[in-house]
Amino acid sequence: MAEIVRMPKLSDTMTEGVVAAWHKKVGDKVKAGDLLAEIETDKATMEFESFQEGVLLYIGVEKGKSAPVNAILAILGKEGEDISALLAAETSTTAAKPVPVEEKKSAEQAVLAAAAPVASVSAETRIKASPLARSLAKEKGIDLRTITGSGDGGRIIKRDIENIQSVSPTLSAAVAGKESYTDIPVSQMRKTIARRLSESKHTAPHFYLTLEIDMEQVLQARKSLNEQLDEKISVNDFVIKAAAMALRKHPAVNSSWLGDVIRYNNHIHVGVAVAIPDGLVVPVVRFADTKSLIQISTEVKQFAQKAKDKKIQPDDMQGNTFSISNLGMYGIDEFTAIINPPDACIMAVGGIKQVPVVKNGQVVPGNVMKVTLSCDHRVVDGATGAEFLRTFKQMLENPVMMLA
Repeated sequence: MAEIVRMPKLSDTMTEGVVAAWHKKVGDKVKAGDLLAEIETDKATMEFESFQEGVLLYIGVEKGKSAPVNAILAILGKEGEDISALLAAETSTTAAKPVPVEEKKSAEQAVLAAAAPVASVSAETRIKASPLARSLAKEKGIDLRTITGSGDGGRIIKRDIENIQSVSPTLSAAVAGKESYTDIPVSQMRKTIARRLSESKHTAPHFYLTLEIDMEQVLQARKSLNEQLDEKISVNDFVIKAAAMALRKHPAVNSSWLGDVIRYNNHIHVGVAVAIPDGLVVPVVRFADTKSLIQISTEVKQFAQKAKDKKIQPDDMQGNTFSISNLGMYGIDEFTAIINPPDACIMAVGGIKQVPVVKNGQVVPGNVMKVTLSCDHRVVDGATGAEFLRTFKQMLENPVMMLA
């Protein structure tokens, strides 16, 4: 008997999903455990394995389209099985109507079309491009409609994107004297980022504390360690470790506003913001205060690679008690960050800048880094945040304290 495969709820905040890719086509046999599709959630793109067996009779959501949780994703059954009654039984209140993908109109399609007509894209207007070319074009902001493909039948391939990667997408698509624009659908991840940060900014009363830190000792310690270690340690690894140790001394900063109570966390899980083409993810270094610099470095590198490959999982991004956003590698001297719920604070880290400093009454070259702590005033007072930053500064200006 035919069974419906529904859009899964792959994260606690997921309300709808986008099909990033299908790994089976109509008519293929599917076994339990087979990779059926890749689903883009509000947090990551995840592989979805089938829990059922049978022949794939119907695909309910085309690649690149979205559907709410529990909508028809696919139907599995016996080859040639009539699924018209199953489709007709579905309520018409589903936000995204199923779109048939069979090349020849069947009885099942006729029933569905009568019950819930949907718009379709003709073969003439569909852009032919390889998945890799589409991914590269999206990453570089290139409009595929402006490209002539060199592949079979005019298909756009990787080489076509690489050949124009040095050209500004705005200029390449512009015509002199003519206004134009490109609309790009908002990803599930970007929607969630917009919603969560808007709620944070408008709900939590933010205030900001900025401090300058002498990074000379950190740079020397990093150089010495990297000469001896196979795994290279970054300045950001020192920042994470110093923040975790400072949180241990100032638990009021390692807290959350929960409405009726303030939760003071006894564990320290540091969220580390990682930029990816679709937005921003914040994987969590758990029990960061108990980990060595090399352990932190290895873990952060693994998270960054998983995020780049779109393999990061929702569990990797949950449980943070404090967050860090570092834009120093982009040449940013200082900035303010929006608190990442449920944390009470987030620290924005700028780059290390060579400036004249006064030491022992003499003006000498120095390496200074600015950090800004964003605090939720419902939980953290100014003096509390200042004391935390003072301890954080002491850790970085005396990094041997982190190695003891």
